[in-house]
Amino acid sequence: MPTIKLLLDAEYFGNSGVNYLIFIISIVLGLALKGLISRYLSHSIYKVIGKKENHVGIEKFDALLTKPIAFLVMLSILYFGASHLSFPQDWNLADENEIGLKMLLSRGFSLIYIYSIFKVFLKIVEYIGLILRKRAEETENKMDDQLIPFVMEIIKFVIYVFAGFIILGKVLGINVTALITGLGIGGIALAMASKESLENLLGSFTIFLDRPFTVGDIVKVGTVTGVVEKVGFRSTRIKTFDRSIVTVPNKKMVDAELDNLGLRPVRRVKFHIGLTYSTSTDQIKEIVKEIQEMINIHPKTNDDGKVRFQEFGASSLDILILYYVDSPKWEDLINAKEDINYKIMDIVKKHNSDFAFPSTSVYLQQNT
Repeated sequence: MPTIKLLLDAEYFGNSGVNYLIFIISIVLGLALKGLISRYLSHSIYKVIGKKENHVGIEKFDALLTKPIAFLVMLSILYFGASHLSFPQDWNLADENEIGLKMLLSRGFSLIYIYSIFKVFLKIVEYIGLILRKRAEETENKMDDQLIPFVMEIIKFVIYVFAGFIILGKVLGINVTALITGLGIGGIALAMASKESLENLLGSFTIFLDRPFTVGDIVKVGTVTGVVEKVGFRSTRIKTFDRSIVTVPNKKMVDAELDNLGLRPVRRVKFHIGLTYSTSTDQIKEIVKEIQEMINIHPKTNDDGKVRFQEFGASSLDILILYYVDSPKWEDLINAKEDINYKIMDIVKKHNSDFAFPSTSVYLQQNT
């Protein structure tokens, strides 16, 4: 016992053995208890935020919050242990306010600690966003599906800005008030430098105010056609029918000609079929008549369809087929087109005619 007391009372590099022991015990306890403490704090926060929430559940909340809180807890315990230690006086290190090892360690730790705190806030915002998205999925209104991700991005952006100002003030020692005043003076130059970003931001607000489309609508912008998946802070994400993801700047979504295919009550189909010139007049009349009747009674079309013999083509007798699929959905359109095409083929074959293809007739004359 006297030996242990001597070891603890003795000084090593300007610190007593007791101080080193406190530091070591802090690290061991931190590693051993960080999981338990983080889970307890996570559940405590959940009781405030999501106690009555059944859409997402505490398991997802723990998955998001446990690691960031554990990291914050470990940093706090490490700070407590390290606060009992000091650098030896004979090292003659510069003060924390001067450039040197102390400043590097102090400000580096502060930066990591501030990051860990805001990481927890970001995960809480992410969880709230999950709750709101689940609730939005249960409503018929698509506007909330579009608005919630946008609002979540704004909140995250504000958190990042707030964290940046704290880092500038607490870590780098910059006068934030003077900086904000300076930003007011240089606001015009900043706006000019970020003109495109501001235009995209204004475009996003225009989308929410005018509502030319909502999430889930099928739109055509320029050469891009697909389903709107997300309207973000700067751009809109569209999933095309070949399953690729196209990101379109919001400025273009507002300025370009936009065709909202999802707002169409019907989808028009127009094309020609060419019959061979061996088809008789009576055959053409019967074919036109039966195709017209088939389109009129088809469960996916309305009564506005038109089938008419139109042209004497270069190598075919051309029949115009025009009809409207009674649904704005892409799947209904392609399924109806396929079914009608099969039936047109059957009708043409039924009347002993055939489809023409480009051909050339050559006549040979023998001179006597």
